[in-house]
Amino acid sequence: MSTNTPGAPHVVIVGGGFAGQSALDHLAKGKTNVRVTLIDQNLYSTFQPLLYQVATGGLNPGDVAYALGGFAGPRRARYLQGQLAAVDPGNRVLTLADGRTMSYDYLILAAGVSASYFGIPGAAENSFGLYTRRDSVVLRDHIMAGFERLSADVDHPDREFAVTVVGGGATGVELAGTLAELRGTVLRAAFPDIDPSRVHIRLVEMAHELVMPFHEKLRQYTFRQLAKRGVDVRVDTRILSVEPGEVKLGNGQTLRSDLTVWAAGVAASECVSKWGLPQGKNGRITVGPDLRVTGQDRIFAVGDLGISEENPSPQLAQPALQEGKHAAEQIKRLLAGQQTTPFKYHDKGTMATIGRRSAIVQLAGGLRMTGTLAWLAWLGLHLVYLLGFRNRISTLINLSWRYIAWGHGGAVIVGDEPPDSSA
Repeated sequence: MSTNTPGAPHVVIVGGGFAGQSALDHLAKGKTNVRVTLIDQNLYSTFQPLLYQVATGGLNPGDVAYALGGFAGPRRARYLQGQLAAVDPGNRVLTLADGRTMSYDYLILAAGVSASYFGIPGAAENSFGLYTRRDSVVLRDHIMAGFERLSADVDHPDREFAVTVVGGGATGVELAGTLAELRGTVLRAAFPDIDPSRVHIRLVEMAHELVMPFHEKLRQYTFRQLAKRGVDVRVDTRILSVEPGEVKLGNGQTLRSDLTVWAAGVAASECVSKWGLPQGKNGRITVGPDLRVTGQDRIFAVGDLGISEENPSPQLAQPALQEGKHAAEQIKRLLAGQQTTPFKYHDKGTMATIGRRSAIVQLAGGLRMTGTLAWLAWLGLHLVYLLGFRNRISTLINLSWRYIAWGHGGAVIVGDEPPDSSA
């Protein structure tokens, strides 16, 4: 159990996402006497699977954020706001960006990842990500500002607002589908003077199909549902560069894009290279079978940040939860003088939503669902995994109102127009 007892072995967890929370939760259970410190650069943990709902005005930013101090406190752990700058494995000392230092006996790195732009020119500078709460708020305000510009531009009724979503995984599909529904329903109520045909939603994917981890029938269903909602889906399409106001494709075509959203892949943050630990694909930290960092006995890397190059886990919430728990269990074993055990991912299935009453669910036993039942299963699971009773109730009310008040202006949560609305 985690404790405040001086002299007890000190476990430091860097990152308060799914993996970090799971590790802390498991360390708080049982009889192992350890001190635990949770470090994160934010005061809150973000529920990333619902960020696209914030970006499209379905949820408030606070619905997907939970105070990390409130999570750590009941588990008798210490929360510390800070960003990891350096790791000294020899002396078992961490240095934070503000110069503070901290010793550790065991270290769990669960800091997550950021966008990967695959070296595409202009992608980082001219597109918006959707990986943090701040990203979702900025994106929401730019979307609403784009609608407002159309409404105010009465002298050019033929002018369009074009949105390009790059990446046909779950995040890209969910965002594109919800944007299409905004255009087709809420837009008529909130901006009745805008012809919905002036808003163009495009989804670009380099692979030959969308949501590739899913079964072929679910991939085909996803494509049909997006097309039904009026999304311009382009698969087998490579992006050559992203410029201000346009996207250039590998086939030489240039597409107008007033707003480009990057949901095409992830990589470790640049700061990870300063930690001096071995890195693999996309800068992720390489780990052995038991999730210990390659060449290290007391450092674990879990969630999206860690990668076993021989047996990589999917970059989803469920593997992160299982890896965090496994790392915590290995620390308990090491403290008890026992050998570590290899991590084995237990696939419980995965799901993605496309829009109102439309989702795909693929369970480990082979069961597949689509439509309303899958959509309700998706909603229920996300409510269960949200931290905090208030967040669950608020999310349930806001999403219920969004889909019950279908076609009414009150179904969208708005914010302030961004300072540079032309970006």
